[in-house]
Amino acid sequence: MLISAVVPCYNEEEVLPLFYEKMCEIMSNMKKTYNNLEFELLFIDDGSKDKTLLKLRELSKLDKRVRFISFSRNFGKESAMFAGLENSKGDYVVVLDADLQHPPDFIPQMYEYVKSGEYDCATTRRVSRKGESPVRSWFARMFYKIMNKISQTEIVDGAQDFRFMTRQMVNSILELKEYNRFSKGIFSWVGYKVKYIEYENVERAAGTTAWSFWKLFLYSIDGICAFSTFPLAISMFLGVLSCTLAVLIFVISLIMSAVAGNDLEFPTIVSLILLLGGLQLACTGILGQYLSKTYLESKKRPIYLVRETEEGIK
Repeated sequence: MLISAVVPCYNEEEVLPLFYEKMCEIMSNMKKTYNNLEFELLFIDDGSKDKTLLKLRELSKLDKRVRFISFSRNFGKESAMFAGLENSKGDYVVVLDADLQHPPDFIPQMYEYVKSGEYDCATTRRVSRKGESPVRSWFARMFYKIMNKISQTEIVDGAQDFRFMTRQMVNSILELKEYNRFSKGIFSWVGYKVKYIEYENVERAAGTTAWSFWKLFLYSIDGICAFSTFPLAISMFLGVLSCTLAVLIFVISLIMSAVAGNDLEFPTIVSLILLLGGLQLACTGILGQYLSKTYLESKKRPIYLVRETEEGIK
């Protein structure tokens, strides 16, 4: 039985030796318990600008279990995960980050849950956000609350991309070849029986994260557009509301003009213009988001392009 560990990497030269050492320890211990297990480490270099690729070349020469795929440029973590799943050979596949925020120590426990046949996937769920700023944590919690209210696909708060899956579940995920990917939603959408393992948040072992607040915000917008059409309904609601407010302002202006004799023509016109103009721009922006996603999907561009693997330059 082969277990494939898929590891997306972007500028991870500092932490790669630590990650590899830890994975060797985990694989050695599991081999002692389960003689029939074999492993492969499939690293996806997502266009790193540091010496990540050089480190991966060295590891692949030292250890035959190490494979790598290096992209022609940075395509993003979603593309890296898809490439890893698509090129993995294992009967089981575990996806985890190289920064050790996804503790490899959970892999044996995950294997036990999935091997039993009771579950198709074992994943971790953060019960705390220790180490994150309060603002970032608040926005993250709000995203999950909003997402679960407006989408039919449930996304568990704190659920990670750190997942141990059967080949059947992996193949189902690979059936979804959409260009605009949001894996947290895709993992939930395909279904299957999932075991959640709760744990405290772990900070990076080394290096710095590539996920800024702005990138996470844009990622959340992608997730909402990918798994909910509710914002389109909001635009319709805002249109009806703006019309109602416009009528109310007009009626109030007439009453005040008749009773008090005030000249409200100028402020009324300005407020109506600002109100209607702002709502039109908001609705146009929502429609533009969905239209842009449709436009990108219609191009049918590849999700990623490979420049090099452990076998050489393509």
